[in-house]
Amino acid sequence: MARSGPHGPPAVTLADMLRVGLVYDLLGTFPGCPGDPPDADAEYEPEATVEALAAAVRALGHEPLRLGSPHELLGRAGKGELPPLDAALNIAEGRGSRNREAWAPVLLEMCGVPALGSDALTLSLSLDKAWCAEKVGAAGVPVPPRVLLASAEEAEKALLPGLFPLFVKPRWEGTAKGIGPASRVADRAALAERVEELVRAYDQPALAEPFLPGAEYTVTLVGNDPPRALPVLQRALEAETGIGLHALERHAAPPGGWRHALPGELTPSLEAELAELSLRAWRALECRDFARTDFRLDAEGRPFFLEINPLPTFAPDGSFGILAELAGRRHEDLLAEVIAAGLKRLGLA
Repeated sequence: MARSGPHGPPAVTLADMLRVGLVYDLLGTFPGCPGDPPDADAEYEPEATVEALAAAVRALGHEPLRLGSPHELLGRAGKGELPPLDAALNIAEGRGSRNREAWAPVLLEMCGVPALGSDALTLSLSLDKAWCAEKVGAAGVPVPPRVLLASAEEAEKALLPGLFPLFVKPRWEGTAKGIGPASRVADRAALAERVEELVRAYDQPALAEPFLPGAEYTVTLVGNDPPRALPVLQRALEAETGIGLHALERHAAPPGGWRHALPGELTPSLEAELAELSLRAWRALECRDFARTDFRLDAEGRPFFLEINPLPTFAPDGSFGILAELAGRRHEDLLAEVIAAGLKRLGLA
């Protein structure tokens, strides 16, 4: 018996149909504790993301199985209740430590389930912005100078990586967690204050680097042998502070609101350079299947690597949704293409 996808072929026989597990953390399920910062669950996904991924798996003629969070995955595996799986896709962020994104991949590896996406080591290394910058910088990708600060006292005495203004953020967070209007600091006193706030709220060192005044871009990478860069997207900045609007929108706006700015021009040569630098970072960290890199330009228009996220959001309003819309495609069709490339890498296509 054969089953066709929603647009006809390729037909998939029932014998070829794969069971693909989905591991995720949903918004509204974060087990918060007193003293948690207000953006503690910012990396968790809406239900729409899981639905889009399930639709993409079904579009390939396979069966999606919702496994829930890493804790639910652990509970099922410990009780011997994990259903038979051919592969799994993890988008779970975990919580707390710099190894949190690796929780699900490690559990899947222990259960003998092949996983789409990067492995646990790549996820942990890339989440730690300090270690990631060392690895990527050694591969020839320009990275801003930076210093780690574990206390206000260190901030008051440290040899700084450049002149003010500096930009300060947590060492191992994503989705702009810990970034707000106070992240751009103009003097040593503001630096010490911001470091103290971040260390207390996020229980990790802060990272300070020169504030780059140019445009900000994000590059989505997909596939394997070789991976390829999708069209580069420019991120909107707030006109007054120069901080990304995506980071400020969860904070109270000043009178008149946050003002939108898109400085600079994305020329073909700049887009090609950003793509090449992104692929170089991908190779340095041994990423697989999908990732997203972020860059910022300095005053002379030179791109500098900010971070790579091998666990990017697949939300309809995220980069994959925007890229699908720009290409005139359905969101789930682009996701199906990404998943299919991962299954091919696993020998399951």
